[in-house]
Amino acid sequence: MKMRKVNRSYGGDVPINLFLILSGLFIALPLVYTISTSLKPLDELWMFPPRFFVTNPTLKNFSDLMRLMSGSWVPFSRYLFNTIFISVTGTLGNVIFSSLCAFALAKYKFPGKNFMFSMVVTALMFNTVVTAIPNFLIMSKIRFVNTYFALIVPAFASPLGLYLMKQFMEQMIPDSIIESASIDGAKEGKIFWSIAMPMVRPAWLTLVIFSFQGLWAVGSNVYIQSERLKTFNYALSQILAGGIARAGAGAAATVIMMIVPMAVFVFSQSSIVETMATSGMKD
Repeated sequence: MKMRKVNRSYGGDVPINLFLILSGLFIALPLVYTISTSLKPLDELWMFPPRFFVTNPTLKNFSDLMRLMSGSWVPFSRYLFNTIFISVTGTLGNVIFSSLCAFALAKYKFPGKNFMFSMVVTALMFNTVVTAIPNFLIMSKIRFVNTYFALIVPAFASPLGLYLMKQFMEQMIPDSIIESASIDGAKEGKIFWSIAMPMVRPAWLTLVIFSFQGLWAVGSNVYIQSERLKTFNYALSQILAGGIARAGAGAAATVIMMIVPMAVFVFSQSSIVETMATSGMKD
């Protein structure tokens, strides 16, 4: 049997690949500029006209950052631990609670289901700035102010996560699979963890990216007054408030702030692409 050759248009592939390469380079420019800026000595940072790439790279900005943080009465590692703890705990809780609520809304019938989902959709329209005062009053009333919970608990109830998981579960989980599992004797918890969650892996991996990046960059000066509980983003703002002399240390701190979210994004993105290719099922 003769193998059929695929008819490919090289004239069409070359422009597409060239366009994708140029687009990728353009998207990478802010990252390259940020890294380049963190390696610039102070005289290059304030050079006019500014240069995109560093001429005399140095690690002095990072050493200055370490010196500034070590000179603080709160160790640098403490700010970093606070940020990591809040980001990981808030992301984990967001994924679990959003998935549980979304599974009930997507696959079960109960009174008030449509009203509850309409409230979730309505909540998507409100910016966090608008809800800042009500959130603070609620956190103060339940005595969560000046604790980690003031930043972690609101992340559990993210309407975006619930909306994303609910829409994805409706499309990707056939009712016949849940019915078959129930007939075989599987309980709701078993169906959720062993069947539903693996099938919607692209959705909760996407939610991990959004939730982690949002919590990693969250500020803590509104809900937390204790210096030992503040996040690295707060420490960065204090460094940048030092003026021209701390511009290099601020650039180094910005790069450090970017490393972890980028690593989470790259890891999760590869998993999403891989899972999207194999997770499609039809009833």
